Amino acid sequence: MLVFTHAECDGHVTPPGHPERVERLRAVEAGLEGLAVERRDCPPGDEAEVLRCHPAGYLARVKLAVPAEGWAQLDGDTFLAPGSHRAAMRAVGGICAAVDAVVAGEAGAAFVAARPPGHHAETAQAMGFCLYGTVAIGAKRALDHHGLARVAVVDFDVHHGNGTQDLLWDEARCLFASSHQRPLFPGTGAPEERGAHGQVLNLPLRAGSDGAAMRAAYERVILPALADWRPDLVLVSAGFDAHAADPLAGLAWQAEDFRWLAAGLWEAAGGRMVSALEGGYDLDALAASVAAYVGEMTRLSA
Repeated sequence: MLVFTHAECDGHVTPPGHPERVERLRAVEAGLEGLAVERRDCPPGDEAEVLRCHPAGYLARVKLAVPAEGWAQLDGDTFLAPGSHRAAMRAVGGICAAVDAVVAGEAGAAFVAARPPGHHAETAQAMGFCLYGTVAIGAKRALDHHGLARVAVVDFDVHHGNGTQDLLWDEARCLFASSHQRPLFPGTGAPEERGAHGQVLNLPLRAGSDGAAMRAAYERVILPALADWRPDLVLVSAGFDAHAADPLAGLAWQAEDFRWLAAGLWEAAGGRMVSALEGGYDLDALAASVAAYVGEMTRLSA
């Protein structure tokens, strides 16, 4: 089991009181403590990888908006600090390196512990704490660079991955499946949103849904869809904010539910799976959930 991270991800410093904060990576490190993982640095991301999903004009706008000091604000809750672009490019480099390693057979599974997150970043719009669609970029690298025929992206963050959906809407080679609380930010993720080729699968969950409801929904909808898709690689937007203790949403999962998800998704992945950190804003819950999820992936991929 590989874990990719980098100290430059701490350079994405958000304003005081912002939930997507540097301390999240300290919580992730606490969750990883004692696990038999191989650690690797996220390399700097190549801008050509960003351009697989985002137009050059958008990349240029983000870079120009980076402040020399303090913060610049891209939308209501997405901020840039002097180190934010470098951090986001480490996240891009990490997902690409993880895809490369798993496709090459160096490991069966990898986890990218980087920030800022990415699944709300649309084609030309930063939002929801996210700058670049890292998991979508990883999917496009798997398809276009490695020549894989079929890839799947699963997003279990409590918020719908509107950005990933937007970036992969017209990608017939990639299944995008998302479970999420609805109604909730960003307001997308209705079952009727099916993608240009019918390859988008949205599974809304009501506020208060617990782990049992999630497991039943996955067994009924998402896991069979993955089995039918027969992906060469599964990428996972691993947001841990569906935990009952998270302050930004209202689902009621526990850490052991993320362990169950790891096992179910691993079986569907057929031995090749790359996960990337998305949400999770209660630090203790984040640490416990990462320990359960990555711990199970470590056990299964040994």
